[in-house]
Amino acid sequence: MKASQFLISTLKEAPADAEVVSHKLMTRAGMIKKLGAGIYNYMPMGLRVIRKVEAIVREEMNRAGAIEMTMPVVQPAELWQETGRFDKMGPELLRIKDRHGRDFVIQPTSEEVVTDVVRQEVRSYKQLPKNFYQIQTKFRDERRPRFGLMRGREFIMKDAYSFDRDMASAKASYQVMAAAYRRIFDRFGLTYRAVAADSGAIGGDLSEEFQVIAATGEDAIVYCPGSDYAANMEKAEALAPSQPRGAATQALTKTPTPGKSTCEDVAALLNVPLSTTVKSLVLATDTLDEQGEIVKSQVWLLLLRGDHDMNEVKVGKLPGMEGRFRFATLSEIEEHFGCKPGYLGPLNLKKPVHLVADRDVAVMADWICGANEEDFHITGVNWGRDLPEPALVADIRNVVAGDKSPDGQGELAIERGIEVGHVFYLGTKYSKAMNATFLGEDGKPQFLEMGCYGIGVTRLPAAAIEQNHDERGIIWPDAIAPFTVVVCPIGMDRSEAVKLEAERIYNGLLAAGVDVILDDRGERPGAMFADWELIGVPHRITIGDKGLKDGQVEYQHRRDTEASKVPAAEVLDFILGRLSA
Repeated sequence: MKASQFLISTLKEAPADAEVVSHKLMTRAGMIKKLGAGIYNYMPMGLRVIRKVEAIVREEMNRAGAIEMTMPVVQPAELWQETGRFDKMGPELLRIKDRHGRDFVIQPTSEEVVTDVVRQEVRSYKQLPKNFYQIQTKFRDERRPRFGLMRGREFIMKDAYSFDRDMASAKASYQVMAAAYRRIFDRFGLTYRAVAADSGAIGGDLSEEFQVIAATGEDAIVYCPGSDYAANMEKAEALAPSQPRGAATQALTKTPTPGKSTCEDVAALLNVPLSTTVKSLVLATDTLDEQGEIVKSQVWLLLLRGDHDMNEVKVGKLPGMEGRFRFATLSEIEEHFGCKPGYLGPLNLKKPVHLVADRDVAVMADWICGANEEDFHITGVNWGRDLPEPALVADIRNVVAGDKSPDGQGELAIERGIEVGHVFYLGTKYSKAMNATFLGEDGKPQFLEMGCYGIGVTRLPAAAIEQNHDERGIIWPDAIAPFTVVVCPIGMDRSEAVKLEAERIYNGLLAAGVDVILDDRGERPGAMFADWELIGVPHRITIGDKGLKDGQVEYQHRRDTEASKVPAAEVLDFILGRLSA
């Protein structure tokens, strides 16, 4: 490719609505152009990156035995109604009607459609296992699309779906995909972690997220530097407390804390560590009748250490909660505690509640909590002496850096990440809802066991930029750069020698299969270099009259602070050596 034939449309300034680095740089580098809220044109430079991502994904999916197909972007609502998702999904599912008034959806994912395909095509256990994948446009009507391709409404995703005869086979298919994903992300040349993720309502442990490490990441990744343990914040656990509870040493005392309604304020007022305080979180669960009306509500009191935060996913798995809890209303709180929030605690309740103590709270002695009276707290609280032992003790908190790793191999650390892939065991959730069965060896119908596996194709370049950039622009890994090498001749239009050498190097790299672009636009050196540094091409060869007189050209990697001289006669072998290193 020659630059004069390509579209290079760099900008000096980012648009005002660009909030994160990737959005700013992709727009300035001419890779994307906004069409509407969360909807972008993939410009030629950006599309080259996306196609390289797709090629790596496609190669490794094929290598893993998956079969490519394409499912429609617009899907009949009937399939989504079979699984109940047409009604259950919120406004992020874009629903439309055709001219005949029939309901359709713009797909955010394709579990229903692929299950419909397989229930028609797969009849016998002899046809299993199967894994179908597509690289296709998706649409999710985000409430607040932002961050460019990081959280757009329209995007490209690779989604795959495995079908197996039983759970053991499904787990084997899952492991094949998990290994394929590691190969894919290794090839991208990015720093990433595969972390254990929560399986949601399906349950089980087969769920992993692939997170590109970046300081601007939205997700917190918990890992142990001394072992292989890694999980997202929803899933992460610390080692359970092993020390015995200390003996009570303080008297139970009602203590004035005027205007101090947070654990932080109370700890500061009393000059005690925040970890000696206990926060009270009041939740509720509702029992519904057949019409969906509330017939009964149960109030819950969760106790956590003052320096810890509640983990909603863990709480949603408590017996009786099952993911359907809500925060209690002000009237429910006053009815049970006789006090407004800020001074709540487990003592002197007006009405009984279901009490749950976090594991760390259960081993505390002489702790501090609200007195259920405005402007007062109670100090010196002890289990057994001042209130009954907690009926339910559970891990209901987010881990913090410095917690002991659950595998006992050191302390936990936390870093930020951007989720770009997810592998997940589905079980029979969709096959049962859609009556997708096959005939087993015994001749009886059985439900298909499923897994799903996604990669955010258009999100990944944005994540790569968040991880790889500097003040000059993008720094692409070789594997997904729009061009691997750029040849920059200085004064090509004025020097025949420069022109001939540039053409020689360019044609030589093309012949060797290198993805190279020749900048033949006649730009000044400063403007030319600024463009390619912004765009992020990793390898640059500069050719000038002065250097050629000494038989030299200049080479500079995008991460290098200055160029180095290379004999012109050896530059092709030099570049090929760098690319194969």
